[in-house]
Amino acid sequence: MLAVAPNGARKTKSDHPALPIEPEEIAETAKACAAAGAAMIHLHVRDAKGQHSLDVGRYRAATEAIRAAVGQDLVIQVTTEAVGRFDPAEQMESVRRLEPEAASFALRELVPDAESETEAARFFAWVAEAGIQAQFILYDADDLRRFRALRRRGVLPAGPQFLLFVLGRYAAGQRSEPTDLLPFLALDEAADPWAICAFGPKEAAAAVTAAALGGHARVGFENNLLLPDGGIAKDNAALVAWVAESVGRLKRPLATAEQVRRLLVPS
Repeated sequence: MLAVAPNGARKTKSDHPALPIEPEEIAETAKACAAAGAAMIHLHVRDAKGQHSLDVGRYRAATEAIRAAVGQDLVIQVTTEAVGRFDPAEQMESVRRLEPEAASFALRELVPDAESETEAARFFAWVAEAGIQAQFILYDADDLRRFRALRRRGVLPAGPQFLLFVLGRYAAGQRSEPTDLLPFLALDEAADPWAICAFGPKEAAAAVTAAALGGHARVGFENNLLLPDGGIAKDNAALVAWVAESVGRLKRPLATAEQVRRLLVPS
């Protein structure tokens, strides 16, 4: 499963002129990335000032533009990322109102402490009942341990869940190494499908490493603008294409969007 995260919450066109912001730009990027091998798009939207937004109307506009461009050829996963602007109640309300096909949730943000567990349990039970594909974002091995503890105690739904291991989030200069995956794999119970995202010119190497070890990957301008040789990628599709070609050499076929939908049926 190869996903693309084409814009993120913070970068602007001053970082890269091909960074997609408006719905039409996101849709054009989605079409190119689907053609390059992506089966999922991790979607961020911005407000009128270009700042990170969880606005339902903006999400719907972007989703409609993507669907017009690619039909059902991409799973559309919306973010609930706080970026210092939104609290857990606002993050949850956005998903309840939108009812997206898929959504990502940073465990640290949605379940920050023991006091938040009761409401989080109600919310994630609703997410599963609504048939929304949930992905839990984990930043280190401690997050993974806490995720499994919360699941054992019933705060999170039982059964396999889709996990995203963020490699090198707190590394110097936010430059990831493929070996940043090892602390997560040391705790792997071989029950949960997992993917990685990484920062810097070794993003692609980390993605291919994940694929070789049975995982999945997310690449794109949200975390990285660089090709493996250190040059700046011309667009998101170039990052997707490099990983897709490399994974092909491993003889591991890329999943289609329909295969992703079947693989990640909510528990």
